[in-house]
Amino acid sequence: MTRLSTLLALLALILGATPSLAAAMTGDKAVARMVAFGGSCAGCELSGRKLAGARFMGADFSGAALVGSDLRGALFHGSVFTGADLSRADLSESQMMGASFARARLTDADLRRAELNGATFIAANLSGSDLRDTEGGGASFASANLSDARLDGAELNAVDLSRVNARGARFDDSELTAANLQGGRFDGTSFRDAELNHANLQGGTFAGADFRGASLRRANIAGVDLSKTQGLTQAQLNQACGNATTRAPSGLAVQSCGGRRMSPPTPPAPPVLTFRPSPR
Repeated sequence: MTRLSTLLALLALILGATPSLAAAMTGDKAVARMVAFGGSCAGCELSGRKLAGARFMGADFSGAALVGSDLRGALFHGSVFTGADLSRADLSESQMMGASFARARLTDADLRRAELNGATFIAANLSGSDLRDTEGGGASFASANLSDARLDGAELNAVDLSRVNARGARFDDSELTAANLQGGRFDGTSFRDAELNHANLQGGTFAGADFRGASLRRANIAGVDLSKTQGLTQAQLNQACGNATTRAPSGLAVQSCGGRRMSPPTPPAPPVLTFRPSPR
């Protein structure tokens, strides 16, 4: 009996299902809605399966194949999909809080309106994926491939985008407050009307990036080369925190932080004696 057959048989017992239902689930592409998966099924072959509404609770599906699977509205709470292949899978409106998709393949996957809060996508391949209107506060995409991905309208506050490849991606109207973009490649990326307040852009590349209408209040652009970006205005740069090595587009200047010079704090005054030493 395969691992998948064993897992589904156990599920049938837990849920009070009949053996015939378990057999149907293993033999048919259609898997019953609201099926719960637990335990380990590393390396399972589930490509093309209809798993809409399935629940993966603390499950280990490392290296599993779910290419083109229907996972709309599925729950992945605390589950591990490290190295799994979910290329072209439909993950729209799914919930991935606390799940790990490190090094997973999600190329051209549909993740619209998914909840990714606290999820891990470290070194994952999400090139060409659709993440519009997702909620991903605190999620980590460190070293991930987001090239040509759509993230319009996404809420990605405090998200880790360090060292990502996001060339040609779109973050229009997205929320990236306190996001870490350090060392990322954002050449040709669109940040139109995005909120980058308090974000860290240090070490990133932004040639051809579009910042029209973006908010950069207190964003850290120290040492960043913005000379070849599009849509930046002096008003935007006046809100950001640059330094002498920040390169602005032609005709624009960079402020230290909101136009104010940063000076060292004044040392405290020495204490005043309030008593006189008595003579010997």
